[in-house]
Amino acid sequence: MNPHVMHAPARSSRRLPVLALAVALVSAVVGAGGSTAHAAPQRSAAASAAGATLPFTSYEAESAVTGGQKIGPDYTQGTVASEASGRQAVKLSAGQSVQFTLTGAANAVNVAYNVPDGQSGSLAVYVNGTKLDRSLTVTSKYSYVDTSWIAGAKTHHFFDNARLLLGRNLQAGDTVKLEAASTQVTVDVADFEQVAAAATKPSGAISVVDKGADPTGQQDSTQAFRDAISAAKGSGGTVWIPAGDFKLGSELSGVENVTLQGAGSWYSVVHSSRFINQSNSAGKVRLKDFAVIGEVTERVDNNPDNFVNGSLGPNSSVSGMWIQHLKCGFWLTGNNDNLIAENNRILDTTADGLNLNGNAHGVQVRGNFLRNQGDDSLAMWSLNGADTGSSFSGNTISQPNLANGIAIYGGTDITVKDNLVQDTNALGSGIAISNQKFLDPFSPLAGTITVSGNTLVRTGAINPNWGHPMGALRVDAYDSAIEATVNITNTTIKDSPYSAYEFVSGSGTGKAVKNVTVDGSAVDKVGTVVVQAETPGAVKISNLKATGVGAAGVYNCPYPSGSGTFTLTDGGGNSGWSSTWSNCSAWPQAGAGNPDPDPARNLAQGRPATATGSADVYTPGKAVDGDANSYWESTNNAFPQALTVDLGSAQAVRRVVLKLPPSAAWGARTQTLSVLGSTDGSSFTTLAASKAYRFDPATGNTVTVTLPDSSPATRQLRVQVTANTGWPAAQLSEVEAYLK
Repeated sequence: MNPHVMHAPARSSRRLPVLALAVALVSAVVGAGGSTAHAAPQRSAAASAAGATLPFTSYEAESAVTGGQKIGPDYTQGTVASEASGRQAVKLSAGQSVQFTLTGAANAVNVAYNVPDGQSGSLAVYVNGTKLDRSLTVTSKYSYVDTSWIAGAKTHHFFDNARLLLGRNLQAGDTVKLEAASTQVTVDVADFEQVAAAATKPSGAISVVDKGADPTGQQDSTQAFRDAISAAKGSGGTVWIPAGDFKLGSELSGVENVTLQGAGSWYSVVHSSRFINQSNSAGKVRLKDFAVIGEVTERVDNNPDNFVNGSLGPNSSVSGMWIQHLKCGFWLTGNNDNLIAENNRILDTTADGLNLNGNAHGVQVRGNFLRNQGDDSLAMWSLNGADTGSSFSGNTISQPNLANGIAIYGGTDITVKDNLVQDTNALGSGIAISNQKFLDPFSPLAGTITVSGNTLVRTGAINPNWGHPMGALRVDAYDSAIEATVNITNTTIKDSPYSAYEFVSGSGTGKAVKNVTVDGSAVDKVGTVVVQAETPGAVKISNLKATGVGAAGVYNCPYPSGSGTFTLTDGGGNSGWSSTWSNCSAWPQAGAGNPDPDPARNLAQGRPATATGSADVYTPGKAVDGDANSYWESTNNAFPQALTVDLGSAQAVRRVVLKLPPSAAWGARTQTLSVLGSTDGSSFTTLAASKAYRFDPATGNTVTVTLPDSSPATRQLRVQVTANTGWPAAQLSEVEAYLK
């Protein structure tokens, strides 16, 4: 059972000052054209010293040579681009490709990708123009996760990871091309790595093969693993997992005083959706240098579908592991004192990457890489006892798609240091320091909470239950006041779509945030404000230098009204954020600091679309899918007809481009239409009066409607058609919206 969400306490029905929806926070927990530039590698620590030292270099597809279509940037929950690294990716139709130029040696690649729901296929791989005899299998099997019991959640978890040993050593300057072979594939990022040769069996180790394990993966090897563990643990020996694929149909338990070691995570692969499941252990367990890859395709909170569920016991360690396609990587209860989890990769989990679920003392989680979690990537939750003296340090976290990058829910003397968190999505911040309890008995934050040297890039998101954003770094007195000393130092916050620091009582009950100091911050581009204060309390801020601030420096509006004041003390050395938002009845909209690297993008592409009617398979989504060959067609003989696109937020649209398929088979026709806009989805204003527009294949079957500069900002953009000389229905293959 994952009690994170299943038994969350009842929420307050009271409103924060700017909400249109009742506060119902469940999930802090539950947590266009081709480019010709070379793919720029992305260093694990971005532009700072934070994050893990990784054995691979990441290359963003949108910076590569491609004939595909760039999607994004997009910060809207429920879209593929919003879950991508950098909020951008490249969509490849069958036959299209993306090509990377390497900056260093590599013999292996791991690719983060998306395919349409229900589809599978492959990416052909070319090295220096020559097609390899091996390819990358791509599938939607592990994607499109729905969590209807989490308030505000939408279908999410769009991406997956696929890896391949290339069978040759490449050098800087070599090219690797990925080509969509049979289905549409959206490529996000490619990790290129020089994988060392497989390790050899340690002297005296007991091989699982000698106990009957099948390295071909055809037969179940569970009993062989159990027998090898039983033989080795009496002497504190080593169980050897050689190169191969091993299928475990059942979980392991009674694992203690033993080392399980593989030949390397690219070679020794255990296929298991429940690897270790035990409530207690004498400890001294060492897991190292192999992969555990599961078959978890959905999130079932009462199933122990985890790499480790329960306890490894005191003085254990986990290192060099590749953990993928499970519900959680680690769901740790019981005695895990002094556990070290380091240098692991945790990918594509439907819930948490690692959660210390109470009574974790002296645990160190360091140097790990986590991507594509469906809940908090790293969490400490002090249920049944306080997590104490434990730390998350030097980890790199990318693309948690339903919660926080790092979340601390209660605990004593906790450290969060030198981590890099990128691209959080929906219901979460980059880092959350919180007294949200979810269940009792809960141990609130106590002692000193040290948050130091972290870098947060494109973190924070709109909370759909609140109706306004969560900051890049959030301190949340959800169920009780923050009484611990919280020291936040030397933080870098870059390209936050909304605010940098948020101080809130997420239940809407006005619990105080006290004893917080912020010292030494570099804030570069925030969409709304630097400080988002929404509850009583106090913070002292020193040496915070901000550039690219969207709306104002400070939003200071404690809720509920009359609950108290929030005191912000200027400790000196601050610059760039002196202004204050003056209207507590209106939430500031993203402004000049909004980190939108592509202001010329089509605002309508990939957005939700609805229509007054559709014929057969010609649904409204076909008009915003970026493919001019697919189209929406309304119900026949029933004018007027309209298609409405939700842009996600009010935008100053100044140009609307309408298309029909470019094929010459589409004869010229004239459609009479108008363009309308709305900010609430119910009351529409005419932006362009009804007029006859000619669509002619000789000119690309494209029409441009220019809107006056005086047009109001619009969120719901509607095209209403009253006549069509070519067919007795409205027809549009693309509706595109632009700011200029």
